[in-house]
Amino acid sequence: MFCDQIMTYDIQPVSVHDKVSVALAAMEALHLRQLPVVEGDKYLGMIEEDDLMDENPDTTLLELADTFIGTAVRGNDYFLVAVKACYLYELDIVPVSNERQEFEGVIPKDALFRQLAKITGSDEYGSLVVLEMERKDYAPGLFNRLVESNDALITQMNSWADPSNNLMSVVIRINKEEISDVVASFQRHGFTIRYYLGEELFRNELQSNLDHLMNYLNM
Repeated sequence: MFCDQIMTYDIQPVSVHDKVSVALAAMEALHLRQLPVVEGDKYLGMIEEDDLMDENPDTTLLELADTFIGTAVRGNDYFLVAVKACYLYELDIVPVSNERQEFEGVIPKDALFRQLAKITGSDEYGSLVVLEMERKDYAPGLFNRLVESNDALITQMNSWADPSNNLMSVVIRINKEEISDVVASFQRHGFTIRYYLGEELFRNELQSNLDHLMNYLNM
């Protein structure tokens, strides 16, 4: 998924010649904390609500140009580039400009979340297992064999390292919901299971909640 495929034209930029009061009114109407600023078609950067609150309402945005956030993505960038910008600058919207630095549109944060849900498989059938291990024990081939030995397939795998303890966390999505056998296989091979979500866990949670309710009603 590329940025121009999830870009919207519904949110209009403000002009560098607009006053602070105009920008604040636009942010309030759109429920946004930032807006792109342009001069004609030229994208200049993002102005933040916090940088406007203490300014004279009649001040023009041009006078505040040194506070603009200069980030933007290109339409042909992969959407994860926009996710990174959104995270780094804590943006509600990510501006899109072309190679001539002309404003093209924005990508709302919720659109990025939807794409992240898709790319991580969060909206698909199945279950997940979260493993924790030392870096030297990271073995994608072994993970795959263990899952396949239990008549299942890995549909998604993501990993990251925790610099504080030098351990890796690996999130594995699996194409079936009953995964007690998969969990047991990982445990037999000495992997630490930090979390898992599958049908049997869901049933156990429902039963636990029902037991608590019955105990409460019988008091």
